[in-house]
Amino acid sequence: MVLPSKHINFSESLIGLGGFVLSLLKEPKTIDQIWQEYQTLNNTAIFPAYHNFDHILLGLNLLYAIGAIEIDHTGKICHALNQA
Repeated sequence: MVLPSKHINFSESLIGLGGFVLSLLKEPKTIDQIWQEYQTLNNTAIFPAYHNFDHILLGLNLLYAIGAIEIDHTGKICHALNQA
């Protein structure tokens, strides 16, 4: 589930979901804000695979582990490159 394979599409993998979540982080957001925005965009068929809240958390854990996201002083999640 972490990596795409013969039977798992890129959008169904955590790497694909992490990339999508990373694109949502133009400004720092809470986990609830990320989840709400994902649900809104998923209902409009922008993202082709369904993920539940647990998958969002796993995707955020993956992004944090590789250093792509950070937590700012207010406790919000932000893109590591946008961190000042």
